[in-house]
Amino acid sequence: MSQWYRRWFGCLALALIVAGLAGVRANAEDSGRVDGAAVETPSAEPIKTLLLTGGPIHNAKDIGDIMQKVLEDSGRFEVTRVHEDLDALLPERIAPYKLVVFYWTLGDLTDAQRKGLLEHIAAGNGFTTCHSGADSFRSDDKYREMVGGFFVTHPAYRTYQVSVTKVESPITRGITEFMITDEQYILNYDPKVTVLANALHEGQLMPVVWTKPYGEGRVFYSALGHDTKAAEQEMFKTILLRGALWSVGQE
Repeated sequence: MSQWYRRWFGCLALALIVAGLAGVRANAEDSGRVDGAAVETPSAEPIKTLLLTGGPIHNAKDIGDIMQKVLEDSGRFEVTRVHEDLDALLPERIAPYKLVVFYWTLGDLTDAQRKGLLEHIAAGNGFTTCHSGADSFRSDDKYREMVGGFFVTHPAYRTYQVSVTKVESPITRGITEFMITDEQYILNYDPKVTVLANALHEGQLMPVVWTKPYGEGRVFYSALGHDTKAAEQEMFKTILLRGALWSVGQE
């Protein structure tokens, strides 16, 4: 092969490579355009969340403020906050929300409020509640069934140890045991719930965190969070955030 031919062949190969790269670049740019206009790659939609707080005994408003900050700071949730208005559970108002986060004590549900909540969760949405969510609507067996248990009593506010069960869950992954300063709830609970963490009371294990299905939906309960001091602890926040994500299947 002559020297001239080798040079000619090399130039031709280089030109083909350059043209190919230009085509790849053009295709990449065109993939981000519609009719010549640049289009941003869509990011994951935030989870539309109803945070409903209220009721006597606990400081639901300030604890709700902490819960709202945890959810919003994660960047994963679009939170609508409602305080002292159970009509937020009516079917037409609860409909937009993929997740209901609930901190309420005592009270009563109307038939329409109960129907709105239970049917919404059973249809495939998430319900996350803490502490007094197991002490809401004491005479309402259908609500208690959805949550998976209810409050019976509590020992004095103190620091106690929480141990994680062997159940594999994204809520407790990487956590084995921890100390918490809080009011421990003693609960009557459905043995079919999936207990993720326990604590001792008078020598017997009592659930602290559990999950359960409800129809096509998911329910997460944490017994933690009696007051703002308890809710400011990092483990409360971690478990709340992970539980909320689990409730909507984003583990």
